[in-house]
Order: sequence, then structure tokens, then C-alpha cells
Amino acid sequence: MNNTFKIILGAGFAVLVAYYASSISTHATHGGFLVLAAVFGAYMAMNIGANDVANNVGPAVGSGALTIGGAIIIASVFEAAGALVAGGDVVGTIKKGIIDPAAFGGDPMIFVYAMSAALLAAALWLNLATWLKAPVSTTHSIVGGVLGGGIAAGGFAIVSWGTMGKIAASWVISPVLGGVIAAIFLYVIKSQILYKDDKLTAAKKIVPILVAIMAAAFITYLTVKGLKKVWPVIVEVFSFLPQTKKPGIAVALILGAIGAAITFMIVKPRISKKVVGMENSREAINLLFTIPLIFAAALLSFAHGANDVANAVGPLAAVYDALTHLEVAKKAAIPLWVMIVGGVGISIGLALFGPRLIKTVGSEITELDQTRAFSIMMAAAITVVIASQLGLPVSSTHIAVGAIFGVGFLREWLDSKEMGSKQEKLQIEVEKQRALKAELEACTSEDPAKKLQLIESHKAQKKKVKSLKRTLRENYVKRGMVKKIVAAWVITVPAAAILSAIIFFILKGVAA
Repeated sequence: MNNTFKIILGAGFAVLVAYYASSISTHATHGGFLVLAAVFGAYMAMNIGANDVANNVGPAVGSGALTIGGAIIIASVFEAAGALVAGGDVVGTIKKGIIDPAAFGGDPMIFVYAMSAALLAAALWLNLATWLKAPVSTTHSIVGGVLGGGIAAGGFAIVSWGTMGKIAASWVISPVLGGVIAAIFLYVIKSQILYKDDKLTAAKKIVPILVAIMAAAFITYLTVKGLKKVWPVIVEVFSFLPQTKKPGIAVALILGAIGAAITFMIVKPRISKKVVGMENSREAINLLFTIPLIFAAALLSFAHGANDVANAVGPLAAVYDALTHLEVAKKAAIPLWVMIVGGVGISIGLALFGPRLIKTVGSEITELDQTRAFSIMMAAAITVVIASQLGLPVSSTHIAVGAIFGVGFLREWLDSKEMGSKQEKLQIEVEKQRALKAELEACTSEDPAKKLQLIESHKAQKKKVKSLKRTLRENYVKRGMVKKIVAAWVITVPAAAILSAIIFFILKGVAA
């Protein structure tokens, strides 16, 4: 499918959304702005699918557990299901409380211009990042958009800079937490299974425990982050559960523990049966993690749909609420059609443009197999749960990509301790460099040509050693990709903010 056809299909979805928004805007003042915001929301949703969803399925694809086609089908279904089944009923009209709604002076149209600008700016930035093959945070993109639109509307004084400071801190917190947790799990797998002489016996003991921990992590994650909307129904059916509006961490942990115990009892005999007749090799051990990875990709997609889609289409819900009630509210109901725009738009964007970022996340940062991808998925779930309970503002994108960095750097560190063929070659070249340096320092010849020859030989050897070292590092983590992705993370908020401010003034000027 060529890019022109993809763009036509995406534009077709936006037109359908615009048509529906037009049909329901007859009773809304300035209905044209609802149509415009709906188109921006559809564009935003497709860009989320193209960029953000890759983090949920990229590791599974890169490891070979899923094909790109299979990953797109699973992610599309579960993202949409998460948004429609477990997505929120209401959303804060100002993302993360970075701007006080009162700052708009009670003028709903100024608010509409700002939120519309935020949507379009965030979508444009995500589009550019996808084209550059840089996985960035949807949440930070929309935060930047709201920040820029808010400042354009009311000046710098209306921004909660303390909140913005916490968001900036997440640029470090998210990837570091994800990287450390992923590295810990990979180290456990390597030390307790892959480095053992009898890998199959070790796998029979350790793999069921790891899969049970994964079950506990994802059940806890889904309970805390994905079941808020349906929790009242759940507690009504299961009356023994605490009668609360949303699940608490204690309930989530208990459900996670129960799920872990059940999973362990199911998985242990299956693993014991499966390893019979298998080769005592790393490749065979990797196969044991394939099915858990597929489940992890589906569950991460569901949780992402439930938790992040509402945030992404929140500005559209806010615009609809402001135009309907002609006032600026702190909370706005999310109409079903807005959630459908988010859920379906994400699926369309993923199917049409997602493979680009899926390949980047799955194979262009570091080489992944099933054990490494499993560690990354575990880190994604556990880090979100820990961070949410500590009140740390983290990004699921930064966590997942940070986990990939952590896996790659751990491999580099562990393998650097074992002298393989490349390390031996490097050592030989290093010794040659030292010998040339010693010869150059001891050279007392008055022949300039001979001394110049030694200098050039030493420089050439130094470059050769440096190139070998770089090659060894690049086999584990692509330094160029790390620099590009980190740079994109740092400029996401200011880039989206600047775009949003420009778009705000354009919209305001057109409406004047």
C-alpha cells in the first residue's frame, strides 16, 4: 500500500468524523469549530496509533513473537476495546492541571481556540516524530499543546510551573525506572537460566515464576489503570469487593496475587511438558516466552486504550462541552462518539502508518529476542504501577523505550566481561596501538620522514581501535538512535507549545 493511498484512507476517516460532527452541531453555537476540532481529534488519534502504540507491540515484533500484521490486528482490537469498554466517562478539560480554566475569563470561545490549537499542534508534532522514526510521548505532546494554547490565550502567569516541573522530571524518571526494572528481569533470566549448564531444568523452575509475576503485574496494572469506568459494575456483581468508585492499590495487589497463583498452577505443568525433547539451547528457551509476550502485547494495548485515549481526545471533549454549555468547566463528560473517534482513529493510524515505528522500537535501537522483549514488557507494567502509587508523572512511551535502552546496555555490560572474537581482535589492535605509541615516544631519529610515518601510523591505528570500539557498542545499543530519541523527548513540550500558540492566533484571527 503506497503512502498516497494511506493518506487518502486517513483523510476519508477525518471526513466521516467531520460529517458526523456537523450533523450534531446544529444546536451548538459556533458549530463550525466543533467540526474543526473533531477533524483535529481524528488526526490526533491516527497519529497516536502511528507513534505511541508501537511501544506496546514493538518489542514482541522485534523478538519474532509476533509478525507486524499480527501485532497490528491485536493492538487495533485491544486499543479500541480499552477505549470503549474501560475508557473514562469524564476527563479534565485542562490536561494535568497545568492551566487554570478560570484564566480564560469565562470566555468559552477563547477556550475552544486554545484546545483546538492544542489538538492540532500535538498531532502535527506526533506526525513529524513518526516521520523521523522517533517514539515520543502522546501525553507530553498534548501537554505542550495545552501549555502553548493557554499561554497564547492568557499569558505566562496562568501556567502552573510546579506541575510543569514534575512533567519535565518525568523525562528522566520514566526511562531510568523502565531501564532499571527491565535490566533486573533480564539479568535474572540470564543468570538463573541462560548461563546454566542445564538450561531446560532451570527453565522448568524459573519460567513459571516469571510468567506468574507477569500475570500479577498486568492484573494489578489493569485494575489500577484500566478498570475505573467498569469498577462500579464489577463491585455490584461481586459484592464482597470494597464498594468504592474506583479500585485501590490494595485490591489491585490482592487480585494480582490471586492471578499469579492461578497462572503458576496452569503454566508450571505446561512448561514441564513442553521442555521434554527440547534442545538445551538459548533459542529453545526463547520459545517458552512467545505466548506470554503475545498476552503482554494485548494487555498493554488494552490498558493504553483505557488510560491514554481519553487523555488524548480530552481537548475534543472539552471543546464539545464548552460549545454545548457555553462555559468553561474543569471536568467534561466524554461523549461516546468522541471515544469512538479516539479508539477507531488509533486503530486506523496504527494499521496505516504504525509499521514504521514498530520496526524502530522492535529492532533499530537494540537487537531483541523473546527473553529481552519479555523483560521490557514486564518493566512497562511494573513501572507504571509503582509510579502511579508514588505520584510520579511518567510516560508509558519513555518507560518502554527506556526499558529497551536498559536491556541493550545490560547486554553490553555483561558481554564486555566475556572475551569473544571481536573483543580479542580489539585487544590485538589496542596492543598494536600501544606498540606504535611506544615506538613513537622512543624515536630519536633525525629523519623527519620516518618520524612523520610513525605519527601517521599511530593516528591510523588509533582511528582503527576507536572504530572497533564503536562497532562493538553499536551491536548492542545504537548510539545514534538514542541521541535522536532523547532529543525528541526533550523538545516535545516546547515544540508542541510553540506550534499551538501559532495555531491559536491563526484560529482567533480567522474567527474575528
